[in-house]
Amino acid sequence: MSNDEATTIEGAAEACIEQAREHGVELLLPRVVPLGGPRAIPVSRVLPNKHRHFIGAWCFADAFGPADRETYGAMDVPPHPHTGLQTVSYLVEGGVEHRDSTGQKHTVRPGGVNVMTAGRGISHSEYQAADADVLHGVQLWTVLPSGERGREPSFSGVDAVPAFELAAGVEAQVFAGSYLGHTADAPYFSPLVGVGLRIRAGEVVTLPLERGFEHGVLALNDGVFVLGDDDARVPVLNGGMAYFAPGTEQAVVVAETDAVIVLIGGEPFEEEVVMFWNFIGESHDEVLEFRERWMRERAEEEAREQFGTVVDDEAQPLAAPRLPAVELLPRGRARRR
Repeated sequence: MSNDEATTIEGAAEACIEQAREHGVELLLPRVVPLGGPRAIPVSRVLPNKHRHFIGAWCFADAFGPADRETYGAMDVPPHPHTGLQTVSYLVEGGVEHRDSTGQKHTVRPGGVNVMTAGRGISHSEYQAADADVLHGVQLWTVLPSGERGREPSFSGVDAVPAFELAAGVEAQVFAGSYLGHTADAPYFSPLVGVGLRIRAGEVVTLPLERGFEHGVLALNDGVFVLGDDDARVPVLNGGMAYFAPGTEQAVVVAETDAVIVLIGGEPFEEEVVMFWNFIGESHDEVLEFRERWMRERAEEEAREQFGTVVDDEAQPLAAPRLPAVELLPRGRARRR
């Protein structure tokens, strides 16, 4: 049977994108997906997007919440693998416990950031902290350049990213790369930037942009607008993103309510990669091998040579979905639009 409701929603989304384009703004809208195992909470996934795969080396963006435990359940994600990427977790509210196969454990809280570098292969789990009744934040991924995808896995947990006043009523934290003279502590492997900004209701803030980077402004609540070429206010809903091409010198953001946004950006990523589930590789065959290796190691009690065993976590590791019957096509700059 046909799904008229889905057709209506898709049509409304395309109309919203076209309306933003009339004001010179490229708007990326998210789709809602479940995150985790049996008790999955809904998240808004804006990258990868059918209109744009990457923003610099940023290849994935999930915004979640504010979601209360009683209504939505908890974020409980049992052990699962990653290759060829970094995960970056930044919270507005709540706490998430990270555990991984390098032996690291760290609970990220608002004001901190967790950065995990998968390299050749890692497994980890994420659980909503027991004292966190509400969860609100974002998880981002960066794709590692080819020369770094074989590196040893590692983890960096920062309890308090230094904050500074960007303008009156605007507090900023640089959690990736450098911005306005502030540099993140965590390691990254491509020219990029990631900044969390808390903006007081009623403020209009001008964000300087690096001309050689492309950028995205990701809203973590409603009430966020960006100004178009004609100074029209274009809404960026919770989980949505406004895109700014290389050569753009500034983005003007308006907060009608107290707001949190995340600014990401980087040099356009020129390589092509194959992405499937939590794996990034050079080709379909390499990703297939990652999946098969994970499924073999998942069934073993010992000798998990590539992905290891998550420390202090006895939960059954997640099974990888099956690859589609057709060959996975690479994603990259030439295939973004």
